[in-house]
Amino acid sequence: MKNMISGWTLIKLYTVFIYVWMFTPIVAVVILAFNPQQFGTFPMEGFSFKWFVKLSHNSTILDAFKNSLVLGSLTAVFSTAIGVPAAMAFIRYDFKGKEFLNTLLIAPIMIPEVVLGVALLLFIRWLQQPKSFVLLLVGHVVLTLPYVLLIVQARLVGIRKEYEEAAMSLGASPFQTFREITFPLLAPAVFAGMLFAFTISFDDVTATLFWATAQNQTVPVKIFGMLRNSISPEINALGAVMIVLTISIPLMAGYLSRRFAGKAGK
Repeated sequence: MKNMISGWTLIKLYTVFIYVWMFTPIVAVVILAFNPQQFGTFPMEGFSFKWFVKLSHNSTILDAFKNSLVLGSLTAVFSTAIGVPAAMAFIRYDFKGKEFLNTLLIAPIMIPEVVLGVALLLFIRWLQQPKSFVLLLVGHVVLTLPYVLLIVQARLVGIRKEYEEAAMSLGASPFQTFREITFPLLAPAVFAGMLFAFTISFDDVTATLFWATAQNQTVPVKIFGMLRNSISPEINALGAVMIVLTISIPLMAGYLSRRFAGKAGK
């Protein structure tokens, strides 16, 4: 019994150690973002927002934020527009090649982003097309579509088909059935999929390095470039903003999904 308790204690301590090891650098970046000094030292000699103010006046960073927001929003829209009908087809209908097509659309989640980035870049070069914002958008849709598809499919499996059949037996068309019955029940998953697609697109750097141009750089790519050239306190401020966004958006997605799901179930 003592050995068992000792074993569980070691497992708990090891788990705490892993979490501390993972999150300490993130906490350090957020804390150093408020350091008034040029170089980060502990303990800090004061508290200041000057690096955030300086960051807000950096035109290249603001342009990168604009590119990331536009790219993430368009990626979320297109991934959802493709993922929802595809999920409906895979769950509600049987057709030849369904499993193969489903696997093909989910495959990017299993392929390393470096391989995917190089493959799409080589394909565009084979087509003799230059790198552009459209290429960046297509690449991000390929990256995020599997997540939207899996989230919507998981929700759709839990929606009983009898609801739709009952609506159609009462004279509703397939479109009316989807609009009045299926979509309200599916809305939490659709909304969560959109937010996750936006977050993944906004936060991606590995594949985006292969697709971005000098005019279409995103915030993660800009941070990577800043780290290669010099270490500036602005990077800490920018990193803190990115951390807040990438954590708050999925949390908001989960909260709103549960809230909408509760309303749909009433």
